Amino acid sequence: MNPGFVCGANACYTYYFRGEQKRLEQTKRRGCRLSIIGFLQPLISFVYGLVIGGVDRKSYITMMVKVAQQAEETRRTRVIVQNNGPIHRCKQVQKLWSKWESQGLYIFFLPAYCSQMNPIELEWHHLKKDELCGQIFDDELDLAYAVIDGVKARGEKGNYTTQRVKFDSNRSG
Repeated sequence: MNPGFVCGANACYTYYFRGEQKRLEQTKRRGCRLSIIGFLQPLISFVYGLVIGGVDRKSYITMMVKVAQQAEETRRTRVIVQNNGPIHRCKQVQKLWSKWESQGLYIFFLPAYCSQMNPIELEWHHLKKDELCGQIFDDELDLAYAVIDGVKARGEKGNYTTQRVKFDSNRSG
């Protein structure tokens, strides 16, 4: 499952003085979900893309094609660890598996309901908890900039490079 972000505040744990209560005013406009898809190589790099709404097959395939091309160009095998989400196993994607393997990209599927075994899940958690917690955004653009800044901050803390992939805005399923 790809994590998503909304304009409203993410709940977080904080301390307040006795008798005070934490208040986060929510915007009247809820806005759309902003989803993120990414590939993390701990201590090396984090390549990601942002999508308004959910990540679809086209966005997923775009990311995988880029990684497969990098594997082929660098002649370094890449292994992607992922859950069993519908876009990861759809027929359109399955047809590309052998091509990607010939380029040096292999896919390792986690057992069902074991996403916590994937290191990127911890990265998603810290992005929400440490970088975005308690913030409210007026619109999806402000939210996207905050996510981009949060990813950069995580990269600096984790000593890895970050690269954002931009998707074609004329998306179709």
